[in-house]
Amino acid sequence: MEKNIEVTHTSPEPEEYLALRAAAGLSPRDLEGARIALRNSIFTVVLRDSDKRLIGMGRIIGDGGCFYQIVDIAVSPDHQGKGYSKIIMSEIMNYLDEHAPKNSYASLIADVPADRIYRKYGFDYTAPQSVGMYKNY
Repeated sequence: MEKNIEVTHTSPEPEEYLALRAAAGLSPRDLEGARIALRNSIFTVVLRDSDKRLIGMGRIIGDGGCFYQIVDIAVSPDHQGKGYSKIIMSEIMNYLDEHAPKNSYASLIADVPADRIYRKYGFDYTAPQSVGMYKNY
């Protein structure tokens, strides 16, 4: 892991958020939608390098009481494989452990093979009892 990585809980600018999503291979999002989304996050963890460039992030969204969804786990390709996803997930899990009420539900959609890291944090597959579903607009 590189030295001088800054971990904060302040949302990135929408433009750099969209750039990181694209670099990390996540689906594109609209700039106005990104502005709204980042403002409405329950919790955000951001990793920046020594030049203050956004190199990784993750967010929690939801209602803040019963349901939490982990989204936007992304690390720029030139920083992958250095343990940054683990830092992001540890920060997110610490937040949930401290703030999520008893019997609340945390979920995420995992791309394979990234599902392996989420298993390490106690997440399990919902199938066959339920399956993830989505609709793009």
